[in-house]
Amino acid sequence: MAPSLDTVFAALADPTRRQILTMLLEDDMAVTDVAEPFEMSLAAISKHLMILANAGLISQEKRGRVKWCKLEPDALKDASVWMQAFGQFEAINLDAFERFLQTENLTSDS
Repeated sequence: MAPSLDTVFAALADPTRRQILTMLLEDDMAVTDVAEPFEMSLAAISKHLMILANAGLISQEKRGRVKWCKLEPDALKDASVWMQAFGQFEAINLDAFERFLQTENLTSDS
């Protein structure tokens, strides 16, 4: 079962997780290499990686004694399709997009 859009967007909401995804654009990385540029514990990085894996944005596999992370770009397809529906909005006009989302929330709450 594919992760929900909410799960994907929740994973993308954190700047550390977005930076990890950017790093994985280059190539697969060992967990220790992913953790290196961050000033946080390996346990904290592992929690971020678990959230990304649960959202389907990365996969993890053990190669020997090392755990590797791999970007799964197909996981962003549904989110990308959803966002493309808002192509009618100018990229700079985020206020209009926010007003639209607030209107949608009001109508869905009714």
